[in-house]
Amino acid sequence: MTKLFSEKFKQKLKIATYEPLNKGWSSDKKYIIETTKGEKLLLRVADLAEQNRKKAEYLMAERVYNLGVPTPKPLDFGLCEDGRNVYSLFGWLVGEDAAAVLPSISEIEQFVFGTKAGEILQKMHTLPAPKNVESWAVWFWQKVQDRIDFYHANPIKSDNGDVIVRHLQENKNLLNNRPQTFNHGDFNVSNMIITPNKQIGVIDFNYDNKDHGDPWWEFDPPMHGWGSEPLPHFYTGFIKGYFGGEPPSEFFEIFSFYQAYDALAALCDTLIGEQGEPADGKRHMENILRWFDNMRNSVPMWYL
Repeated sequence: MTKLFSEKFKQKLKIATYEPLNKGWSSDKKYIIETTKGEKLLLRVADLAEQNRKKAEYLMAERVYNLGVPTPKPLDFGLCEDGRNVYSLFGWLVGEDAAAVLPSISEIEQFVFGTKAGEILQKMHTLPAPKNVESWAVWFWQKVQDRIDFYHANPIKSDNGDVIVRHLQENKNLLNNRPQTFNHGDFNVSNMIITPNKQIGVIDFNYDNKDHGDPWWEFDPPMHGWGSEPLPHFYTGFIKGYFGGEPPSEFFEIFSFYQAYDALAALCDTLIGEQGEPADGKRHMENILRWFDNMRNSVPMWYL
């Protein structure tokens, strides 16, 4: 037993039992705890150096919960282990992982759940970004340029990768004058729960130095695992649910730009070992080139 679970800390949170939860990309230590009252809760623990970021993340979760979005209820935030760590305590969202459930249900059900997910994302995007935020075009283009520079400097290429780079460079202007709102930070099926009453719940808010940005960027990072195929009915429902019908024409232009960036990011990040395998990154780039007909069509082939 670690110092984290000192008797004092256990009494404060009324911990009866606990077990590690090894899931997700976060560096947090996660635990499923059961309280002395029989409640199942989620405990997240991070280094003290992460205090400001984790506090912002916790406050984000409170704002979203207060919107009525199905998400774990934020319960407590503070220091632990003699002030060396910071913890966040949440309720437990009962249900099954959407990533596991969706492939096994009917296409109609996939579409319905996609629509509900889109409606939730649109609701979250009613939360405004802070005032006087940095220009989205400036901030995001730096991300793009960093990946382009890496791609050119690295000897490992993907077939037709230059098509992606050229598409990004030729469409840089799409980033101009984009609005900014609150962002979840990692809105994908791996962070969705299908509840017993057939609703979509949202977990794992990810504050990564920027909890705001272009709301349409949230359709991308990533909609699907790198190297895998999306579920057409779910993601079509997702887009239509967000917009209450067919999206405006400019949506797909911007969406295809972000997908092109995601292809380049997948290739670069897997090459340097940040996440995934190089084969996943190459396959993801090849998939996106195929979905968008070598970036000649802004509407992906899987959109129904």
